[in-house]
Amino acid sequence: MARTPSRRRATRALAAVGSIAVAALTLAACSGGGGGDAGSTDGEGKTLTLWHYEGDDSAMAKAWNAAVPIFEEKTGATVKIEEKSFEQIQKTASQVLDTDAAPDLMEFNKGNATAGFLASTGLIADISDAVTQYGWDAKLAPSLQTTAKYSSDGVMGGDTWYGVPNYGEFVGVYYNLDAFKAAGLEVPTTYDEFVKVLDAFVAKGVTPLAEAGAEYPLGQLWYQLALSKADRSWVDDYQLYKNPVDWNGSEVDYASKTLSDYVSKGYIAKDVSSVKAEDAGVSFINGTSPIFVSGSWWYGRFAEEAGFDWSLAAFPGSKLSPGSSGNLWVVPERSKNKDLAYEFIDVTMSPEIQAIIGNSGGVPVAADTADITDAKSKQLIDTFNGVLADDGLSFYPDWPAPGFYDVLVQELQGLVTGSQDAATTDANLGKKYDEGTADFR
Repeated sequence: MARTPSRRRATRALAAVGSIAVAALTLAACSGGGGGDAGSTDGEGKTLTLWHYEGDDSAMAKAWNAAVPIFEEKTGATVKIEEKSFEQIQKTASQVLDTDAAPDLMEFNKGNATAGFLASTGLIADISDAVTQYGWDAKLAPSLQTTAKYSSDGVMGGDTWYGVPNYGEFVGVYYNLDAFKAAGLEVPTTYDEFVKVLDAFVAKGVTPLAEAGAEYPLGQLWYQLALSKADRSWVDDYQLYKNPVDWNGSEVDYASKTLSDYVSKGYIAKDVSSVKAEDAGVSFINGTSPIFVSGSWWYGRFAEEAGFDWSLAAFPGSKLSPGSSGNLWVVPERSKNKDLAYEFIDVTMSPEIQAIIGNSGGVPVAADTADITDAKSKQLIDTFNGVLADDGLSFYPDWPAPGFYDVLVQELQGLVTGSQDAATTDANLGKKYDEGTADFR
């Protein structure tokens, strides 16, 4: 349920690829073959073919383009970048990666039905040896590692490394500081203060929360409310199938009842069920609603378009936040230059390239904050690092089961319109979740 304001990037969610079945087939061989030992810099005369689907103006593309001359000078090899759409890579990967046309290095979406599927079918290489040799594991927080490591069945959180993320993402709370100042309010630091702020805005005739029930934001808020009553073991049960999830438990019960209360108390507009993410974001940008619970992917747009002072913070009173690593560098098993692929990954993990991600509006996973010169970007990265320090990244509510995104949207629409109560909503969600995760348990 990670989403960005653009349609191209919105298609990356697992719901869009929910029809892919994760099969437990023979794993890829260890990562030494096809290109020499990891860490070799003898690339003279060789070409590293790289696929990614980032737009030229994205933080990642800017950083990766800057990595190319560094890599070429270091190795003597040439980089051939072949820009693809996400749809191209997603739809053709399982066919192309099993041929000589496979690239040497590729960006691919994290998660069970995407990178996990390729890992389980042996199409991408086990890069565990390279991770150890280059020390990438030391640069990645445990919750970031979860989406890079998979089991033999393709379930994230396994023991084997199949990818490396360069950047991260998370859901927090955006505040319109000018609106707060005009209302004589302070940005809340506790949940009780948060509720008092919501009540204060309602008393002034303002609907405080920008929200969207027709797309992902409402589901992320529901999940954040559950996380505020949860711990890491609950996240592991929900996301990694460690134990059955209690759909009558305090976490889910609180989330559904509280979300219903938010509508009845006027914190959220009563027509929220028909509102889309773009509309919710615009209502924050134009000052209609002073608070927006959503992801770091809006940060750059708000910096460009919001005509007021604003800030981003983690959800008050919760150590857990929706979020994860960004997409992964994966090395196809049929890569002809695995050693060069590892070298390129290592360049993108360097402080210089991580700083470019950070100063371009992205969320680097291994940046030195002293290298971040943009004040807004530093605030974003400091907030993300605070979530990491609490081991707070808790992934997204639709990830565990194929098609669960649509289920969440539909059931929460029923909840906020009043056509069904919290108990019915929880029961319906639990039934679909259990059906969708049965094969993994």
